Amino acid sequence: MSDNIRAAVVGVGHLGKWHAQKYAALEQSELVGLVDSSADRLKEMTDEMGVQGFTDVKDLVGKVDAVTIATNTPSHFELSSFFLENGIHVNVEKPMTTTVTEAEKLCALAEKQGLVLQVGHVERFNPALVAAREKLKSPLFIECHRLAPFKPRSTDVSVVLDLMIHDLDVIMSLVKSKPVSVSAIGTPVLTSLPDIANARIEFESGCVANVTASRVSQRSERKFRVFQPSQYLSIDFGTGEVNLLTKTGEFKDDELPLEAEAWSLEKGDALLEETSAFLDSIIHSKPAVVTGEDGLQALKLAEMISTDLEKRLEKRSD
Repeated sequence: MSDNIRAAVVGVGHLGKWHAQKYAALEQSELVGLVDSSADRLKEMTDEMGVQGFTDVKDLVGKVDAVTIATNTPSHFELSSFFLENGIHVNVEKPMTTTVTEAEKLCALAEKQGLVLQVGHVERFNPALVAAREKLKSPLFIECHRLAPFKPRSTDVSVVLDLMIHDLDVIMSLVKSKPVSVSAIGTPVLTSLPDIANARIEFESGCVANVTASRVSQRSERKFRVFQPSQYLSIDFGTGEVNLLTKTGEFKDDELPLEAEAWSLEKGDALLEETSAFLDSIIHSKPAVVTGEDGLQALKLAEMISTDLEKRLEKRSD
């Protein structure tokens, strides 16, 4: 594969325009086109980026090596399938699909075609998580809160697939164990789908995670806390602040054998790192940092949570 990847972005709304800018900024890629169903939005972005616009994805075949799909979630499966079938590498925004069955089909198709399928779980590239990961060896309890004010976009899916799935992916990457039970609760507030949800997840390893997500909060919060033997670590994904408390000995009288560390990282550009990693996987023929299989596992857990949540909603309505 050439060291210069011809790339396009499908869907140039809120997220898509950022993806386009990252491709344009990286030396490994050449942004050659944008696709969108809105003629006005497409013209605005093609004028800004100085590239060709398309209204039909079929017109990209033969012109690009890789695409990022940043359309609404229900369209992810059909679009990703089309590009993979035509020999084009795919970076698809999270959640990768609306159902586990669709995600499984995409993983199988990417493997059959020998193509890179990356899922846009951008939090994996957050400098705070990257810096803290080496400290997180044996998580026993994880608690995370992801809160955001209401925004009209992304309401085609529940808050579980919209926001919570970010933390589910991070949790799965740290725990590396199969979830065995889930208890979830949530409710619609401003849309017809759950806008706030909480889930308690138990893993085979014995680790337990308590996860809360809301898209109807008055403020934004992206906090992640991990408790493990002799250590407590907290990450603020929003500010880049990391705090680590370690027990260094036994308690004696008034002595507290605790060592506190804190560091604050530059917020960096996680989306640029995600895009660069995608291109690097293509150029060097290696698996993505966040593979299709990773996206599938996060989606499976999200589906378990959604199923339990819906059962409780049905019982309440009865």
